[in-house]
Amino acid sequence: MAATSATTTAHRGGTEFADVNGVRLAYEVTGDSDVPLVAVHGAWGTLGNWDRVVSGLARQVRVVAYDRRGHTSSERPPGQDSYHQDVDDLAALIEHLGLAPIWVMGLSSGAFIALLLATTRPELVRGIILHEPPVWSLLDARGPEAESLQAMAPTLASILDRIAAGDHAGAAEQFTDEVMLGPGGWAGLPHDVREGMITNAATVPDELTDPQPWSIDEHAIAGYRGPVLLTSGDHSPPVHTAVTQRLTELLPQAEDVVCPGAGHIPHVTHPDEYVRHVLSFLSTREHAE
Repeated sequence: MAATSATTTAHRGGTEFADVNGVRLAYEVTGDSDVPLVAVHGAWGTLGNWDRVVSGLARQVRVVAYDRRGHTSSERPPGQDSYHQDVDDLAALIEHLGLAPIWVMGLSSGAFIALLLATTRPELVRGIILHEPPVWSLLDARGPEAESLQAMAPTLASILDRIAAGDHAGAAEQFTDEVMLGPGGWAGLPHDVREGMITNAATVPDELTDPQPWSIDEHAIAGYRGPVLLTSGDHSPPVHTAVTQRLTELLPQAEDVVCPGAGHIPHVTHPDEYVRHVLSFLSTREHAE
């Protein structure tokens, strides 16, 4: 992989739009490398969530960041959205841009989408970089992590009620403090991240009421043979640690990296360390090809 100088500012294009899979998606491309990578944001998110890592990544790869359907600048069609629609959107965007095979990097539900793409359309994928995908189907239903997840149901119901009542800021704060980061997490988030979560709160009910939420057949996961980087934070809830551990068993080729001091959003809280792990992984895999 040819890397540009660390002092070089990667070229960043403005927001563009692609009409794919029946939806208009907003995306931005940064960098001129011939090694492409697409970044998939998580719930409540926006392509801007990647801003703190895009320039660093673009020293070695061409980064495509996009707003998933219904988020920020992308179109929101009527009706129930699903993760499988997100996967089809991502596949269509990759094909539209002519970038297959491409590295796919996702965070949280974006990592879940990346994993689904790798298991259903592997010909599009060069490799996957996943941070704590919520594949709850991998948890032992009788284990403590699954029990703690079930105990979270009233909190999620309260968040949905707040969104339905129009209290998007309150819902975003509750989700951050009680589900994603822990007490005080909302106050510590950068302003742009908080604003993005409030803007995209209306998309969350679709994710929480998806008819096939957070479930992938284990045989499908084990059948994926491409390169995998699994990142996690040592400050993340134990349910994420349990899922990551099961993924390392199903994907023995995976490199597993823990980001010290980080939680569920290292690209926001620990961007330099996150970039370093991703580029180290990509350099090794690209040179091996």
